[in-house]
Amino acid sequence: MKIVDVKAYPTSYRVPKELQVSLGIGTMTKRDCVMVKVTTEDGIVGWGESHHARSPGSIGHLINTTLKGFVVGMDATDTVGIWAKIYKFQLGSHGMGAATAMAMSGLDQALWDIKGKAVGWPLYKLLGGSNRPVPAYAGGISLGYQAPESLADEAEPMVAAGYKALKLRVGDSVKNDIARMTAVRKRFGDDMVLLTDANTGYTVEDVRRVMPAMDELGISWLEEPFPAHDHRSYAMAKGWGVTPLAAGENHYTRFEFHRIIEDGNITILQPDLSKSGGITEVQRIAAAASMWKLPIHPHSSMTGLNHAVSIHFLASIDNGGYFEADLSVANKFRDELGSAPWEIGKDGTVRPLDKPGIGVEIDEDFLIAHPVIEGPGYV
Repeated sequence: MKIVDVKAYPTSYRVPKELQVSLGIGTMTKRDCVMVKVTTEDGIVGWGESHHARSPGSIGHLINTTLKGFVVGMDATDTVGIWAKIYKFQLGSHGMGAATAMAMSGLDQALWDIKGKAVGWPLYKLLGGSNRPVPAYAGGISLGYQAPESLADEAEPMVAAGYKALKLRVGDSVKNDIARMTAVRKRFGDDMVLLTDANTGYTVEDVRRVMPAMDELGISWLEEPFPAHDHRSYAMAKGWGVTPLAAGENHYTRFEFHRIIEDGNITILQPDLSKSGGITEVQRIAAAASMWKLPIHPHSSMTGLNHAVSIHFLASIDNGGYFEADLSVANKFRDELGSAPWEIGKDGTVRPLDKPGIGVEIDEDFLIAHPVIEGPGYV
């Protein structure tokens, strides 16, 4: 099954002003994604998602002009060999670093999609898993900065749908963040699992002040209070409370996860299958984490394809945690780009799709109709 073509589609659409959400990294004005299509000589087509890196045209260009040249002619089933070749010629030295990790993630997903379609197996089975329930939380970029009661109102339909866990955006101000967390805890009670994500919006002093309130409210994790490289701040923050620190969506490959696992300050690991090196690499990250009894809670990216891949992956590892269900408003990449990636059960769980490969059918006409919009997506 030799690879005959690789094509990346950088894709964008504007978000209406009334639907724009503010969070720690700014206010979202457009949404981007990069879809990767791989075709074999047998006519099998696989799809994957590469994270847009806030520069979707650049990621797409890297795939179409460089990674394609490495892999065309190779066997599509040789996911380890293809990963190693890209590592040697791009990622390991003189390449584009994190951009390469993101670009190769979508390519790797597409190869696994091809393998599943070739043998007629869903991805979870190919990875050694089973069609088992996976706990889910309501996340994405919904539940943003707003009045506390309005935030609790927004969560009501999510709870009614079956979600037993909610992730709230923090990083606004400590006072406002505590008010929002308190309102949601009061509305839904102690049995609701509450998670928080600062999107790198906190200072060290902010975390020192907010952590006692998080401990009192029973918050289950504080995600990315600081940038990924700020190891000293994570080490300091660990001692200010019992709320676990979470990170991983901005850590690339097992070589960056190696340090945070050994440091022991971040105990909730969140690799993104569209950013951290793809399925092949996140398998290695999960295996390393399992040696330290650390759970994997993958970060979800833009599209339903990534969501489906994340569920398949969680159903195939022994240290899997939550699936992040993106419930953000007006997400065309979830609702229009492909077929339904998941359904939430009343017990708060999801199951992997049972179709061959990833199981999400991609509408290529949608990609053609939504060309990339260059420029920043957050302001």
